[in-house]
Amino acid sequence: MDLKQAIRSIENYPIEGVTFRDITPVLQDADTFRDAIDQLAKAVKDLEIDKVVGIEARGFIVGAPLSLALDCGFIPIRKPGKLPFHKIKEEYDLEYGTDAIEIHEDAIEKGEKILIVDDLLATGGTSKAAANLIEKIGGKISGFLFLIELDDLGGRKKLEGYEVRSLLHYE
Repeated sequence: MDLKQAIRSIENYPIEGVTFRDITPVLQDADTFRDAIDQLAKAVKDLEIDKVVGIEARGFIVGAPLSLALDCGFIPIRKPGKLPFHKIKEEYDLEYGTDAIEIHEDAIEKGEKILIVDDLLATGGTSKAAANLIEKIGGKISGFLFLIELDDLGGRKKLEGYEVRSLLHYE
């Protein structure tokens, strides 16, 4: 199946000049969603993976079923204040300001091989922050996996030194 046909492009959203890539049509159809997860699983079948980490919120949507397809556990990385147990935080820069993400400090055992998953790679700031969190608690990054990559925003450059894979590419 050509997943690109299922992605809806919305012009001038959320601001003028931006084309938003909407994955909800993929999710709304069970066969299309299943095919997307199957394609993601095939894209990383050669990597050693102990756990999948999904970045809030759409990374949960693709990461959780992907972890089942890969027969491994799932770990959420969340915005501050959402995780109930002992956690560590990583701040990162945005175009105008900063943001942060958190992970439970016991989510990963030292040396576990981690696949970081999100729906979209744009500038790479959140993904790099996720890698920093995982490495701080002893995990080894097997790679990054995205449903969509916005090539013109250069996020892949921020992830240099890591294995980065994406199913769909947009300029």
